Amino acid sequence: MTSPFTAPDDQERWSPRLWGTLLVLCAAMFLDALDVSMVGVALPSIATDLNLSTSSLQWIVSGYILGYGGLLLLGGRAADLLGRRRVFLIALAVFALASLLGGLVDSGPLLIASRFVKGLSAAFTAPAGLSIITTTFKEGPQRNRALSIYTTCAATGFSMGLVLSGLLTEVSWRLTMLLPAPIALLALLAGIKLIPRSSREDSGKGYDLPGAVTGTLSMLLLVFTVVQAPEVGWASARTLLSFLATALLLTLFVTLEQRSSHPLIRLGVLRSGSQVRANLGAAFFFGSYVGFQFLVTQYMQSLLGWSALQTALAFLPAGALVALSSTKIGSVVDRFGTPRVIATGFTSLAIAYALFLQIDLTPSYAAVILPSMLLIGAGCALAFPSLNIQATNGVEDHEQGMVSGLLNTSIQVGGAIFLAAVTAVITAGGDSGRSPQEVLDSFRPGLVLVTVIAVAGLLITLTGLRTRRRQESVLVAKSANSVAQREPERVPAGD
Repeated sequence: MTSPFTAPDDQERWSPRLWGTLLVLCAAMFLDALDVSMVGVALPSIATDLNLSTSSLQWIVSGYILGYGGLLLLGGRAADLLGRRRVFLIALAVFALASLLGGLVDSGPLLIASRFVKGLSAAFTAPAGLSIITTTFKEGPQRNRALSIYTTCAATGFSMGLVLSGLLTEVSWRLTMLLPAPIALLALLAGIKLIPRSSREDSGKGYDLPGAVTGTLSMLLLVFTVVQAPEVGWASARTLLSFLATALLLTLFVTLEQRSSHPLIRLGVLRSGSQVRANLGAAFFFGSYVGFQFLVTQYMQSLLGWSALQTALAFLPAGALVALSSTKIGSVVDRFGTPRVIATGFTSLAIAYALFLQIDLTPSYAAVILPSMLLIGAGCALAFPSLNIQATNGVEDHEQGMVSGLLNTSIQVGGAIFLAAVTAVITAGGDSGRSPQEVLDSFRPGLVLVTVIAVAGLLITLTGLRTRRRQESVLVAKSANSVAQREPERVPAGD
């Protein structure tokens, strides 16, 4: 299946409509990332206003993650089967409505429910939006440029969410919930006019309903178990039984996918080393950053006594650097290839996290915090777009939604798992009766773990460079139908 709205050749300029389409997709991804980070600073105000306990407050964050991470596989395949434009626009409308409701409700359960619905809608907009880009812009410099802009918007949204939340929470926490609604509505109206129509995949072969059910349930249960584990205990019977049930569901899911003639995920794509490295790299990238942001937010507000706005502004250099580099990363990838760019990004992140280990109760912003933030901005700008490019290169149009859903699932599950691990490390000694220095000392093992996660991501990336050169080519895993119809496609090594 080819895109009905093909981008021009590499030499030609993009038309206004093409730019408009990309901006609509970028707006949706910006909102997804914004919503993940913006709620964190507002939690204390929400707890006071709605009289929520700590466990209930956690679910305002976890509810979104549960809906997002649990349904991404289904969202990606739905985009391929039902039409990317249709899935994207419907999910964006649901996102706008849920944002409006989240800012108006007066009870904790309703707020948590609205957050779950927002996560669910994002699980459909994210893979649908990414696959619209990869089927509209042909593989190579054009797609690399589009993906660098798209993913930079996501990274910028995640960073700027802290700044906006700090500003809005000074007025009312409800504004942090309401802000995405008008932006999503404007993007929806523009998307109806600009996003190209695409034919859906022929459903005469049937739908993989058993795979959809088991895949979705396994992801929901995995995210739920990881989110709850720090509270109920990693070694508790409940946690162990949940992990066992998750493993059984995943085993059943894999078995069904192997036997299905129309699988939710074609497992053959995972025979591509670049696919495996892209998904693992995405999990380690996002997991390290989420863990770092959680630690630093607690450090600045709880120990240093900084306000929400001061904390948000401390992260601003990282977000600004990502935003300013948006149009440059595509050409960098064209020249050096995704593995080298990803490796450089992970190196920058690891150095930043290690540098932050120098913090104390009277830190130097110019000597420690600012250099760390600038290195983090550089690392995010290099690694995140390149991971998306590597995951979608060499994949046919009718499977772009599938690989997009798989990549976003890796990001969300990686974030949930590593954040839970970092939380468990820093809370191992308990929270009560400790001096500020003891609390700071408990943060250091968490920072070490975050650094180790980034180094592990770097090592995974380097395996793609160890035995290959840039001029070599690798065979991309293809579906049986594609192989029967034509010669296998080849892509540059490591891409």
